Amino acid sequence: MQIEGAVLETIGAGAPYASSRPLSVGTLELAEPGPSEVLVRIEAAGLCHSDLSVVDGNRPRPVPMLLGHEASGIVEALGEQVTDLETGDRVVLTFLPRCGGCDACASDGAAPCTPGSAANAAGELVGGGRRLTRDGESVHHHLGASAFATHAVLDRSSVVPVEPDVPAEVAALLGCAVLTGGGAVRNVGRPRAGDTVVVVGLGGVGMAAVLTALAEPGVDVVAVDRVESKLAVARELGAHQVLTPEQAAEQGVRGRVVVEAVGHAAALESAVALTGPGGVTITVGLPHPDARISVSPLGLVAEGRSIVGSYLGSAVPARDIPVFADLWRQGRLPVERLVSGRIALSDINAGMDKLASGAALRQIITLGDG
Repeated sequence: MQIEGAVLETIGAGAPYASSRPLSVGTLELAEPGPSEVLVRIEAAGLCHSDLSVVDGNRPRPVPMLLGHEASGIVEALGEQVTDLETGDRVVLTFLPRCGGCDACASDGAAPCTPGSAANAAGELVGGGRRLTRDGESVHHHLGASAFATHAVLDRSSVVPVEPDVPAEVAALLGCAVLTGGGAVRNVGRPRAGDTVVVVGLGGVGMAAVLTALAEPGVDVVAVDRVESKLAVARELGAHQVLTPEQAAEQGVRGRVVVEAVGHAAALESAVALTGPGGVTITVGLPHPDARISVSPLGLVAEGRSIVGSYLGSAVPARDIPVFADLWRQGRLPVERLVSGRIALSDINAGMDKLASGAALRQIITLGDG
């Protein structure tokens, strides 16, 4: 079938992207789903720094590549082996398929699936190969999803069904921002009443971590960023303190759980410094591969502190997405407040500029009427 999608043609094009236009929107051919795959009509897709990191070269991927990994949509067709979904189901796309059989999949979310990671790096689906072509030439998949399009074919392990009462935009954000930021809080930090949770970096993922921490009873939440507008949003969402990194250091803020959601070495060093005795620094950002940090090993040992990397919030999507959806349903996780704007697919390059500027939490590309 023919679809419309946004294809990254080149990596490292100079900003502003509205001028250099590294992404082109046009027609592609999408193959029918294989036996273990599903065809999804995309309703809503979010612009995430993981997309930008491919555009700017921080996370090199093979091109041409149809970008997009945070999205929701409606199942339109099923492979013959997919028996637990029905056409018409709303599903959340997740950017790390899980084979269910490797040692990493047995880690309860702590380690990313080995075959899934390999497929993502190759720009393929976990079942092997690609389903996208353009003018007879193969186009790579982005993280098993390629969601900046009207339709996508995905492996069954890359989608999680949600109830129809979950709006498309909320469902989209559950698959990346909430799963990553919120998962880091719930699955790794596991705050208890009386704990202080510090979140360094208030993009979509960081703000989702703030919301998730606020949903935990008796937890104090400190939101840290350099951008005043983001501090203002965190204040509106209910964060107990909103501070710049310098203010947090001067005031001696210490958290038992500290989430770094920037993807920058200096932010991680700041997060480590804000971690109290017995606490854990959880890093979910994706810095440049050459980035390095400086920490005191003695401080880690003498104060019993730890640093943990968390990919996809150390989540098992099929387990965790329904939990977050239920928190939203209870009114404890107002995910819709992360949406800072809506754009058309044709405006995606300008959307990347806004994302790079730090001015946006989550811009949503609306592709359907959900």
